[in-house]
Amino acid sequence: MISKMMQNARMDNTLHAIISHSMQKKILVAEDDAAILEVINIILDNEGYSIFATDSEKQIHQTAREDPPDLILLDIRLAGHDGGKIAKDLKTKKETKHIPVIIMSANNETETIARNSGAEGFLLKPFTIDDLLAVVRQYTQSIL
Repeated sequence: MISKMMQNARMDNTLHAIISHSMQKKILVAEDDAAILEVINIILDNEGYSIFATDSEKQIHQTAREDPPDLILLDIRLAGHDGGKIAKDLKTKKETKHIPVIIMSANNETETIARNSGAEGFLLKPFTIDDLLAVVRQYTQSIL
């Protein structure tokens, strides 16, 4: 009897792990500042998100097409590339336009740039943990 209960408990735990993993939301973080990237990674990983990080424009487009994330956090100045242009490119392509994009920057024009690029929102740097989590939850909540 105890053996059967333990077996059922293990099956329940395995099933829970499989369901949790399959429901884990994927966030593509496009950031070239290692310190900011590390902070974002720690915060989102602790909240159960699956993170893919890059500072390559080519990798952003490839990942968005081949393994679409649930959300893209995109630095406005990314390793010499224009994050606003990258967002606009993503939003004009049929296969990527459905992916929410959040522009991140300390630039006081971030809101305007986000709006003009078609991004769903923006996150001003420096941001708090609560600010980051609020934005991520807002744009990933309905994806289950």
